[in-house]
Amino acid sequence: MLMSAYIIVELTVHDPEKYKEYVSLAPGFVAKHQGKYIVRGGNVTVAEGDWRPERVVVVQFPSQEHVHAFLQDPEYQSVAAIRHAATTSNMLVVEGYDSA
Repeated sequence: MLMSAYIIVELTVHDPEKYKEYVSLAPGFVAKHQGKYIVRGGNVTVAEGDWRPERVVVVQFPSQEHVHAFLQDPEYQSVAAIRHAATTSNMLVVEGYDSA
């Protein structure tokens, strides 16, 4: 059975213009690997603790295999380089929960 997997990214944007380029290109690769944006920026409210992220993105994929195919897609590498140049980011890959 495949279990969903999520990419969770915390970003601090240093070059907004370059980041806009990434934002315009990345969705095509997410869709290519059957991903779906769950959270794409928006207001962040700290409910507990000291974490103060500027921007958070959460993308759902059907499985960890889909996540790894997305992250390792040779065509995506140049797009990821744009994000790396425009932001400081932290990324997690988290296995989803199957309530069955």
